[in-house]
Amino acid sequence: MFGDYLDGDIGNGDGIASLAEYVSSHAEPPPPTVPERSPEGRRKYRTVWISDVHLGTKGCNAQLLIDFLDSVDSETMYLVGDIIDGWRLKKKFYWPPEHNDIVWRILKRARRGTRIVYIPGNHDEMLRPFSGMSFGGIEIQRAAFHETADGRRLMVLHGDEFDAIMLSHRWLAFVGDAAYHLSMTLSHVVNVVRRRLGLPYWSLSKMAKHKVKNAVEFIGKYEEVVARAAAERGVDGVVCGHIHTAEHRMFGDTEYWNDGDWVEGCNALAEHADGRMEILNWPEEVAKRQVPVTSTAEAA
Repeated sequence: MFGDYLDGDIGNGDGIASLAEYVSSHAEPPPPTVPERSPEGRRKYRTVWISDVHLGTKGCNAQLLIDFLDSVDSETMYLVGDIIDGWRLKKKFYWPPEHNDIVWRILKRARRGTRIVYIPGNHDEMLRPFSGMSFGGIEIQRAAFHETADGRRLMVLHGDEFDAIMLSHRWLAFVGDAAYHLSMTLSHVVNVVRRRLGLPYWSLSKMAKHKVKNAVEFIGKYEEVVARAAAERGVDGVVCGHIHTAEHRMFGDTEYWNDGDWVEGCNALAEHADGRMEILNWPEEVAKRQVPVTSTAEAA
């Protein structure tokens, strides 16, 4: 399906351009392999932010993201970069049916009236030349400004613009990407075993990231730099992705939000109708559903 249009020269964007043309010319996308659950009973949010899905890689937690998309609804959805992993697709094509199902759900959401804003990151940078255009109801923007229901103005961008490695040593970023995907492979094997044992999802790389001092220091510096850039632009806060670490921090009067990823933590950022915002940890949400309900009699 959609993968057929991506199977080409991802680096030059030919496959993406073909997909964009296909999306724009079809009134209704082909049905998914995993049927969509009924929209009834979904949680309603004013805004939802997700990023770092990395479609086109084995590290993408497609099943959890499909569950998320079938469980929540919003007036606006921001796709904050690295939704498609062009870096990996250029090296080796990988596009299972579940990745089609995610694209289908996002397109379906746009057709139902949800405003979808796609802000390309470094892994899907081949989409950046299309900034200012709209395909299938999906707006592509280099960055965006969002006003919350309670009047705060937030800058929304992927965040690789503030990554010193990306800016100064791009070759090192590619080396790091290869090492990162090796850890994702190991994490996948671990979770296959955990599922067979009836245990919930667990991220090996997320645990390692929080244990390694240099990684912790990098994350802290990154957050500070991004928040400072937001303050210099006169906004109340910033929403970004890129570093796969969901977080909310205050730097003076400036709010920093990171919506996480769908490779390690499987997080999203959501704004309620009154402007209140929260980070959703979807593996925890799924685990709560799977806890057996104890009857009153058993509890007694």
